[in-house]
Amino acid sequence: MNINQLKYVLEVAGSSSMREASTRLYVSQPALSASIHELEDELGILLFDRTNRGISLTDAGREFLTYAKKAVSQYEVLEERYLLADREKERFSVSTQHYNFAITAFTDVIKKMKPEKYIFSIHETKTKDVLEDVRSLKSEVGIISFSGSNEAVIRKLFRDYQLEFNPLMQRETYVYVWKDHKFAGRKEISIDEMRSYPCVSFDQSDDSNFYLTEEAMADYSFDKMIRSSDRATSMELMAKLGGYSVGSGMLTQEDAILQGLVAIKMKEEDPLIIGYITRKGSTLSQYGEAYVEELLKYKEL
Repeated sequence: MNINQLKYVLEVAGSSSMREASTRLYVSQPALSASIHELEDELGILLFDRTNRGISLTDAGREFLTYAKKAVSQYEVLEERYLLADREKERFSVSTQHYNFAITAFTDVIKKMKPEKYIFSIHETKTKDVLEDVRSLKSEVGIISFSGSNEAVIRKLFRDYQLEFNPLMQRETYVYVWKDHKFAGRKEISIDEMRSYPCVSFDQSDDSNFYLTEEAMADYSFDKMIRSSDRATSMELMAKLGGYSVGSGMLTQEDAILQGLVAIKMKEEDPLIIGYITRKGSTLSQYGEAYVEELLKYKEL
């Protein structure tokens, strides 16, 4: 087993076919298939089911994938820091759920610190990846939220992953709709009034991890649900289908104009607690400290 084989498994798992994966990896399809088969023989398990309709992970493959992701992530951190060129460049990384203030704080650090040479990263990603990135020190700081619906589970993960959570703010629950939606002029609305419209939710890519949703009302049974992993796609779905999403109401005036969204206060109460996480016992770099300093400008709790 080698790191390339692990990368191959990740790429195949995220592709619809072996051909698509081989194209992305710039290797021939026969070479890719042979490498995956060799790994399966070595492990003594079947990672993928192959049918004429395509490929899919087996149960054993899904379990293996979780460990492969961690191994590849750790390797990439080592590779970036010790094997790649430009070692003299400053490095800093943040992982976040979908919050604009996290991006603003990131850009403010760069403008304030003005490093001459740097490789900085900001990962706007899934809840589980935010937790994993900070746990593995791929990112120094993570931005994350939870509501009453999933607080117990998230706090358990903080403990299990040795993460320290620092609350910044609490936000009430809002419904986002497109500006020409039937309910766009409402000041307040019940979630039950939206049942006939599709709810657009950020895709966490795992049905068993509904409790890792970054939206409130995680335990509510939505009649119509569309999962999307792209902001622009979500906006288009909401505009064309009269859909809605559930959020914190944190839209600046500029955001509302650009995206065409309107926030309506939800009658049901499931407030979001938003804050940042760091790994317990870790020492932040000067950029990590500067980033936290910027985040604290938003602190309300």
